[in-house]
Amino acid sequence: MKRIAVIGSGFSSLAAASVLAAKGCRVTVYEKNKTLGGRARTFSADGFTFDMGPSWYWMPDVFDSYFDLFGKKISDYYELKLLDPSYRVFFEDNNVLHVPASLDALYGLFDSIEKNGGVRLKQFLREAAYKYEVGMQNLVYKPGQSLVEFLDRDFLKGLFRMHVLQSFHRYVRKYFKDPKLIRIMEFPVLFLGGMPRNTPALYSLMSYAGLSLGTWYPMGGMSKVIAAMVTLASSLGVEFQTDVEISKIAVRDNLTRGVHCNGQFFAADAVVAGADYHHVEQNLLAPEYRTYDPKYWSSRVMAPSSLIFYLGVNKKINNLQHHNLFFDEDFDSHIQDIYGQPRWPNKPLFYVCCPSKTDPTVAPRGSENLFVLIPIAAGLNDDEEIRHKYFELVITRLEKLIGQQFKDNIIFQRSYCLKDFKKDYHAFKGNAYGLANTLKQTAVFKPSMRSKKVENLFFSGQLTVPGPGVPPSLISGQVAARQALNYLNGD
Repeated sequence: MKRIAVIGSGFSSLAAASVLAAKGCRVTVYEKNKTLGGRARTFSADGFTFDMGPSWYWMPDVFDSYFDLFGKKISDYYELKLLDPSYRVFFEDNNVLHVPASLDALYGLFDSIEKNGGVRLKQFLREAAYKYEVGMQNLVYKPGQSLVEFLDRDFLKGLFRMHVLQSFHRYVRKYFKDPKLIRIMEFPVLFLGGMPRNTPALYSLMSYAGLSLGTWYPMGGMSKVIAAMVTLASSLGVEFQTDVEISKIAVRDNLTRGVHCNGQFFAADAVVAGADYHHVEQNLLAPEYRTYDPKYWSSRVMAPSSLIFYLGVNKKINNLQHHNLFFDEDFDSHIQDIYGQPRWPNKPLFYVCCPSKTDPTVAPRGSENLFVLIPIAAGLNDDEEIRHKYFELVITRLEKLIGQQFKDNIIFQRSYCLKDFKKDYHAFKGNAYGLANTLKQTAVFKPSMRSKKVENLFFSGQLTVPGPGVPPSLISGQVAARQALNYLNGD
């Protein structure tokens, strides 16, 4: 049996571990934290259970396809619930929109805001559906090692329809004029991808995923997905070691021989690193085995990081849905504060998840579980004074917008920001999502999934292909595992 060391236990690592184990490899997952899940870890306090990271369950077909690889179904592990409305959006002047799960209702909503808005939305989603279909079939499951991978006749024939060279900003405005509709279409790019002006219109497939495929919730929280993947991996023979940090990847003759951790050496025939790519390259490898230098990394455009508040409130809060977007301040100004001239935003947009609206198990009876997230630029200074300032700012605005005071009812509070991402995940610049989805950081232009200096070292996760987000990370692990298997099989 070939021995594989997998570094990290997030979505990409667990996916890679399961695929490798199913093919007969002896796989050990090494996790530096005490609990599994990477950014999708969970914690409990005072009767509240908080998902620490991802809270949106989009692209359900990606999860279905993953479990189907092993003859399993989602329902074997957790219950999915379709959210309707999908989310609520707060605009300026007390203008609030509920984004419905039904497409017919969604067309009606767009019609009520802009003349022929529903017709234009149908056109937009028709084109986005094509991008999604082609993207899922011909793009995201490719390792991005060479442009030759994309020399497929059908793909090249439809390349014009992919709008790779057109910006998302310009593309959306071909369909819609109303600022509220534009914000609804652009928000997935802002929160996960990058600056709409620099993001290829190809990524309208993200809007399709959210609007057409629905917004779902795994009952019990996103940690239920991690638990399902751990259960599956364990059934395939994957071994887990927690509270164990890799200190060095041993390399000889351009081959990794294994990993060092906690004063011990563990031999391996290949290594899959799902931990932060920059950290693995710059800190776990000797300089002569690094593919990229510090100048390369400093030139990367990062997707947003986050300032997060986990709040337990001992009363029910009105006028919130499960997912809530607060766009009551200027959209473009916050984008500039993240990507243009990175700095702490003066008037930030923010997001609130209230899973206790859907799931009574995440909060005591009569209480609410709140996850408040402000997208911020990676690499900023982070201290308690700044966190307190933004907590006061956001809570004041939130209370005003929902018409209810609850600050004095907060019985549990914890913040999480750049320093924590660095400490817990060795996250480059404290990143939360990885690299921005710019044209120069798409597919073959991302950091390579396979080391160019160490033949049997492979990378997965949000800093390599296909990109940031939970479904892409799930895919990344599968692709990295197949690359490792090709190497082990001599292909």
